[in-house]
Amino acid sequence: MYENKIYQAAANLVMFALSLAAILPFILLFIASISDENSIVLNGYTFWPEKFSLDAYLYMWNNVESITRAYGITIVVTVIGTFTGLLISTLIAYPLSRSDMPMRSFLSFFVFFTLLFNGGLVPTYLIYTEIFQIKNTLAALIVPGLLTNGFFILLIRSFFSTTIPNAVIESAYIDGAGEFKIFYRIVMPLSLPILATIGLMLLINYWNDWFNGLIYITDPQLYSIQNLLNRMLSNIQFLQQNNLDGNASQAMANLPMNSVRMAMAVIGILPIICVYPYLQKYFVKGLVIGAVKG
Repeated sequence: MYENKIYQAAANLVMFALSLAAILPFILLFIASISDENSIVLNGYTFWPEKFSLDAYLYMWNNVESITRAYGITIVVTVIGTFTGLLISTLIAYPLSRSDMPMRSFLSFFVFFTLLFNGGLVPTYLIYTEIFQIKNTLAALIVPGLLTNGFFILLIRSFFSTTIPNAVIESAYIDGAGEFKIFYRIVMPLSLPILATIGLMLLINYWNDWFNGLIYITDPQLYSIQNLLNRMLSNIQFLQQNNLDGNASQAMANLPMNSVRMAMAVIGILPIICVYPYLQKYFVKGLVIGAVKG
């Protein structure tokens, strides 16, 4: 009994230390975003700087119209991309989980093959821009992430295979249910943990995506929040590194470069931090369930 208490206390201490190690970087990130630029330059990043300043957020506020529009675009892209990507992944994974599906092994290998090889950036870019012509459209921020992540498909397939009892599907067949009815009335409700897990992964991927916007979007009106913040930061760096004349040069020199960088990170990551606690229990359960057959 005494040994169990020691073990429990040690386990709690380790988990507390790990949790603290995960939380402290976010705290430091926020404090740096409200720190005076000179104090960061002189003393580095600290949890209690000599002087606090909201200059970084004031600079962001001066671009509030662009940031608001970029947030709206990112939200639309994330919602549509997450829902559609999850639907496509489950529609592929479900038949692959059925042992009676013809060519099941070949198609599973085909999905796995996409994890190892891809066509490369140049052919992908030419296909999307010359054939599908999605450059400078919202589709350019959605479509490349849909077609599709083989890891997610294999993870969902494994969940279906190990968690959905065949007896339940056979009973539905006897009652006259078709494949689509079985899928959305039986399989989907029983798969909330894995759906939440993959949905969260897709949500994070779409929210944090900047690469598709970098290569497919040149219209500032279509910048996502990650692209906008990245380009704002690049503009500041460019203007500071080039010798400009007059007031513009002085204004760029006085920009809080380091704190602006931290403020951009706070703005970009805040929605994910708010959403994650509500999906955490499903996320953990979805990763571990199905690993061991019952």
